[in-house]
Amino acid sequence: MTLTGIGLPTWGASDIRAACPPRAAIDALRRALQDGLDPSKNPTRTHTSVSAGHLLLMPAEHGRYAGVKIVGVAPGNPDRDLPRITGLYVLLAADTLRPVALLDGEQLTLTRTAAVSALAVDRLAVPDARRLTLFGTGPQALAHAEAIHSIRTVEHIDIIGRRPEGVQQLVDRCRSLGLPAAAATQDALRHADIVACCTSASQPLFDGAQLADHATVVAMGSHSPDRRETDDATIARSLVVVEDAATALREAGDIAIPVRRRLLDPDRLITLADLVRPPQPPAGGPRFFKSVGMSWQDLVVAAHVYDSTDSGPADD
Repeated sequence: MTLTGIGLPTWGASDIRAACPPRAAIDALRRALQDGLDPSKNPTRTHTSVSAGHLLLMPAEHGRYAGVKIVGVAPGNPDRDLPRITGLYVLLAADTLRPVALLDGEQLTLTRTAAVSALAVDRLAVPDARRLTLFGTGPQALAHAEAIHSIRTVEHIDIIGRRPEGVQQLVDRCRSLGLPAAAATQDALRHADIVACCTSASQPLFDGAQLADHATVVAMGSHSPDRRETDDATIARSLVVVEDAATALREAGDIAIPVRRRLLDPDRLITLADLVRPPQPPAGGPRFFKSVGMSWQDLVVAAHVYDSTDSGPADD
């Protein structure tokens, strides 16, 4: 389809899902890092507070493309049955900076965020990981369930959330997609091979002492130095991986708070780029990956969507 008055091909949510299923997004991100993309050179996102929440501007350049995502984060939207995160992505040719496509920013964010987490899980989780514990009941929780299932044969998904009705809705949605999900309590954590934190929580969701020694934890919900989903015990026990060390220290409370408390040596941090290259990380103790979401990820996935659909998006 085209946006009236502009004439650019426009990929909506269904177009992005069709052109870039979870495994394709994971592979695109892996290839970009293996080909030398350096997240430490990623431009810093700008953040502006507005009456309904805040606006983010996220530019990037890699290879033949540049791009920018305009994001709105409106905490009150879920109470209106609207998505908390909205946005639009503009993809440009790197050599001329002429726009070549527009993409739905909400779906692009869902796809790339879950894919980044799943890429880390693929490198960190034990090969026979079968049980996923999922904190959160929103769109990212479902996207993470699908993405993680695409790289591990998940046999059971334990879902934990604040609202029983939200938990049940996600259970039903997962089951409709063939994902083996059930409502759970914190006790499920002891048996989890993989834990995914997909919430807007400002305080830790669980006691890290409960984690199995082989567990892998991914957290993506907060990008503020004073908010976190995981506790000091999780960090102290774990091999810690981030997208980029400087970005994590600036934006991720899961990392910045333990560092300020001298519970985590920033020199211990492993980057995602290091992680995708052999060898596998050493065994022993939990593994933890913290994502804040970076603009290079949006660009890589948007470019994959654009390049993989020669005839353009389908008309709605």
